[in-house]
Amino acid sequence: MDAISYQRAADIGAALQAASQPGTMFIGGGTNLLDLMKGGVMRPMKLVDITHIDALNGITALPDGGLRVGALVRNSDCANHAWVRERYPLLSQALLAGASAQLRNMATVGGNLMQRTRCAYFYDTGFPQCNKRTPGSGCAAIDGHNRMHAILGASRQCIATNPSDMSVALAALDAVVRVSGPNGERTIAFAEFHRLPGERPDLDTTLQAGELITSVDLPPPLFAGHSKYLKVRDRASYAFALVSVAAALQMDGTTVKSARIALGGVAHKPWRADATERALVGKPLDRATLATAAALAVQGAQPQRENAFKVALAQRAIVRAVQQAGGVA
Repeated sequence: MDAISYQRAADIGAALQAASQPGTMFIGGGTNLLDLMKGGVMRPMKLVDITHIDALNGITALPDGGLRVGALVRNSDCANHAWVRERYPLLSQALLAGASAQLRNMATVGGNLMQRTRCAYFYDTGFPQCNKRTPGSGCAAIDGHNRMHAILGASRQCIATNPSDMSVALAALDAVVRVSGPNGERTIAFAEFHRLPGERPDLDTTLQAGELITSVDLPPPLFAGHSKYLKVRDRASYAFALVSVAAALQMDGTTVKSARIALGGVAHKPWRADATERALVGKPLDRATLATAAALAVQGAQPQRENAFKVALAQRAIVRAVQQAGGVA
């Protein structure tokens, strides 16, 4: 690991001032960043420790009935918080599906949003071809092992997937990310926070230089009674999703009043299945409706040599998740 400098910030202002120096990164739980540093994938010159900033911690109620989750709230604390479990069970389920208990006890909400892709070629500096690590070098995954890679929204520059379970639930819940930076505070709709690779796969998010995530805001709860996070993976724990589905419904008897569907494991960002949502609204959760709605989610899919199975798997996972959310399975 390269020599680095370290500074502990006492407040948000001090953290932002320290981050104005080139080559500086914030560190919270460090569960992803330290791995990347040890592997030589990321080489910050300075780390700013934000773990002692009280303003970034805690879960508070918002006037509209929503919740504000501080960026430093640990994944395990968020998943097990009474308000989250009662009002946003989808988020709790997604958090508990991620990583291991030990990692959830260290990982933070803000850090979870900032996870880099788990593409093996990105992590292994022995492979020089990785546009995410070295822009313009190529993408080794396209002609390599790509079973875990994207089927939606990819480009010739990168076919990696976003690894976060939490983010899939937040996409379905229409969360908002609050940030502070050199130009003040701003909010980012969750759908706009993560990027598709396009020509710049090295840019994972729409954060600007020196910006710090301060919290995630959840809108008033609408789906507490009918939600399900379904994660399909190779083993029962400590494994990334082949496909995951966050399904949240409002039901009027047996008819869907409104729907939110997001997918993980299929794209460079949590993939919101808008067409599927529209196809469910006003319909009963019968077999024909579910099959039609699920097929819309993978329209335009471009699978790779080893991951064509994800197209069918995603549809089956959507059907199952929606059935469970709607209470018909």
